[in-house]
Amino acid sequence: MSRPSHRTTRLSASRPLLGTVLGLAALIAAALPAAASPGTPTGGVPDGSPRPVVSVAQGALRGRAHDGAQEFLGVPYAAAPVGENRLRAPQPPRRWKGVREAVEQAPACLQFSPFGLRDPSAVSEDCLYLDVYRPGRARAGSRLPVILWMHGGAYSQGTGTQFGGRTVAELTGSVVISINYRLGQLGYLGLPELGRENALRSGSFGLMDQIQSLRWTRENIAAFGGDPGNVTVSGQSAGSGSVCGLLAAPSAAGLFHRAVLQSGPCTLLRTPDRARAESEARAFAVGAGCADPADVVACLRAASGPSLVNAARTQATSGPASGDGLLPRDPAAAISAGSWNKVPVLIGSTRSEARFFVALTQPGLTAEQYAQQVLAGYGAAGPEVLARYPVAAHGSPYLALSAVLTDSTFACETARTAQSFARQVPTFAYEFDDPDSPTLAGAQVPGLDESNAHSAELAYLHDFTMGERTLTSVQVALATRMKRYWGAFARHGVPAVAGQTPWPATGPGGTVLTLAPAGDRLDPAFAAEHQCGFWRDQPSRPL
Repeated sequence: MSRPSHRTTRLSASRPLLGTVLGLAALIAAALPAAASPGTPTGGVPDGSPRPVVSVAQGALRGRAHDGAQEFLGVPYAAAPVGENRLRAPQPPRRWKGVREAVEQAPACLQFSPFGLRDPSAVSEDCLYLDVYRPGRARAGSRLPVILWMHGGAYSQGTGTQFGGRTVAELTGSVVISINYRLGQLGYLGLPELGRENALRSGSFGLMDQIQSLRWTRENIAAFGGDPGNVTVSGQSAGSGSVCGLLAAPSAAGLFHRAVLQSGPCTLLRTPDRARAESEARAFAVGAGCADPADVVACLRAASGPSLVNAARTQATSGPASGDGLLPRDPAAAISAGSWNKVPVLIGSTRSEARFFVALTQPGLTAEQYAQQVLAGYGAAGPEVLARYPVAAHGSPYLALSAVLTDSTFACETARTAQSFARQVPTFAYEFDDPDSPTLAGAQVPGLDESNAHSAELAYLHDFTMGERTLTSVQVALATRMKRYWGAFARHGVPAVAGQTPWPATGPGGTVLTLAPAGDRLDPAFAAEHQCGFWRDQPSRPL
């Protein structure tokens, strides 16, 4: 999950909603099985197959066979960011002797959102690990396409371990990587004192972690049968915002070759500038008991992890900042200006993104409250918004407000970002539309339809641990088509799959492929269906 832009927005009525609900990222990553320490031997092999061994720059890894694929879990891609390494740029991982067991997932990074994991003890600051999945037939030298996944979570919570890649690896002949990266103020802290300690003059350590994982991939992925010259970065929500950051980061140039952005358009997820980032960082430091600029860095490094999490309760992070050597410009501005790491792009959203947010924050919304919010947010334009989104047409105030927020933010900003890309590189746009999609586990509000909401597509693209229920046979067929589209894009830069609906690049008309259980179809009227012309013409209002 992600956060709203700090720039102007077209719906100030969304301020209390989006400002709150986009901080509920924990519900995307709220359930994680207990994890053993990385490198702990396992007691068995799921299917009894021989244990695969690969050699990377740091030493040998012994993984395991699982469901026809092979997996190597809890692999360090950077040194532990603890002690004097806390709040520093990531360092290369240390070498080890012998064969390291790679059969247990690493703990999640320290979580900064108010909703915890199922096992709150399964977190650690020593968390810069990744999981690698490859087809059972893959060997060194296979040169398979590589997909590197970055989880969402409002830059404050989540873990890559919930996004297994076995099925995608085996189905598409790809090597799949899912990573952890530092979160909250341990990952994003815009103190100039910290920036002066690294060449990039930045405190966006979470984004640096992601770049370090790409460097590790370039150096080591051939050992797993992956092609270091064909890497796709992929993410959802704040993970998509991270992809935006990688596209705009000069130091990430050449480390990846395609990009997938799911439910996190760059024009929505704008970065704070250095002044705002520093102001937020100072407020956090004060809350952590580190108010003296003379020793603020030493104080923060000496503080306990729980005390830092507690200090963040009233001071949320805004994710990576722009205006430094890591991100010289806000990603959306850099892309619009043509100053970015140009690669083919696949981008999209779900049909009813905002249902997730409205259900969790305003489940008992009345028609009167809905009208009051819209009128207060739009002023003179409010009556027209109510006329375009009447409660009677949508069936309830909940669904009406969900439509307003979906259209004005995710849907139309996705279209806007896609058009910015499409003027420069091959760009493929989609909308996920399954009116019976399962809700995230623990997020279902009784009596409310949360299908097609934010994160609905995740269960269709991953071996996902947060699904409310298993998919039906028809949904599995949709999931298979989606995986094949994503795999073809990773392999060729074009999501062309024999026997599936052709997916042309989006052009000036904004053609979108709708992904649906009954069959995928081209939808040239996406912008009209979401009333993007209307939202584009609304006066902007500051958050």
